[in-house]
Amino acid sequence: MSTPTNTVHNFNAGPSILPKSVFEQASAAVLNFNNSGLSILELGHRTAAFTAVMEEARALVKELMQLNNNYEVLFLHGGASTQFMQVPMNLLDSKERAAYTDTDIWGYKAIKEAKLFGGVDVVCSSRDKNYSFIPKDFAVPNDAKYLHITTNNTIYGTQWQQIPFCSNSLVADMSSDIFSRVLDFNRFDLIYAGAQKNMGPAGVNLVIVNKNILGKTKRIIPTMMDYRNHINEASMLNTPPVFAVYVCLLTLRWLKNIGGIAAVEKLNIEKANLLYNAIDESDLFVGTAVKEDRSKMNVCFVMNDNSREDDFLQFAKSKGIVGIKGHRTTGGFRASIYNAMPISSVQVLVDAIKAFK
Repeated sequence: MSTPTNTVHNFNAGPSILPKSVFEQASAAVLNFNNSGLSILELGHRTAAFTAVMEEARALVKELMQLNNNYEVLFLHGGASTQFMQVPMNLLDSKERAAYTDTDIWGYKAIKEAKLFGGVDVVCSSRDKNYSFIPKDFAVPNDAKYLHITTNNTIYGTQWQQIPFCSNSLVADMSSDIFSRVLDFNRFDLIYAGAQKNMGPAGVNLVIVNKNILGKTKRIIPTMMDYRNHINEASMLNTPPVFAVYVCLLTLRWLKNIGGIAAVEKLNIEKANLLYNAIDESDLFVGTAVKEDRSKMNVCFVMNDNSREDDFLQFAKSKGIVGIKGHRTTGGFRASIYNAMPISSVQVLVDAIKAFK
């Protein structure tokens, strides 16, 4: 095996890679935020300095996603898993029904939480096939309050390549592919995403909501769980995760500076094609997701001889490759190639796949 390299190629699924320039700016702000003499870690959240951070971050989300004036952008605590219950709490009455797609573990967990607040129709599932594909032929009941999808399957490496059309409100968990590809985001009535995969550090959750769908339920919603209260207070109903929001702002600026979502989508397609081609051409490795549903964010694959998996992990480590061990529930390998992953790092993994034989 070769001598370990000093360069680390971070394929972790989350918390995951961020742009180098973001790390540099965030590090400087920890010592001295905007020449204020204060660290971003000790900055008051209601000061003019941080209010400007929050306002710019929210505005950049709307700009990058080309959202119309019906939408509000929130940065909240709790991560995406909190939204599994906060969404139905705000949108679904106890005697109403919602439609859910079961295409990964996270969708399955969202279904479980939604059942606490109303009826749930599971309109499609790929669970019996180890979540290796995205179901295509399914119907959404007309009386469903909303349809919930998980746009990208982090663990099993599938992705909705075509967003389903329906007459109902559309709700999406975009935690692992937010800002990675061009979509008509105005088709969705609510989008949520944990930051730690494609947007920033762990500790903050992005919620984008069409304000016209709120206030329709009859239940009393706890103050902190009601989206309307967070909208009224511009995401500062309570102390927000200040540092996490600031790093999200830096990442959003970076994305805008490189050309926005359309530009990064082209790079993501190039990276995914490079890696999938290497896997498909290999005699040792095989992809686990159906080809037409393959994720451009999380590339999952296994070895024909799984007894050699540890050998490959060690070989990859010698090349500076980290974070490719598959999820604990699936085994094999998973290479997460989010927006900030340079194609040069993907090439290192491709070379390792080719050289291991």
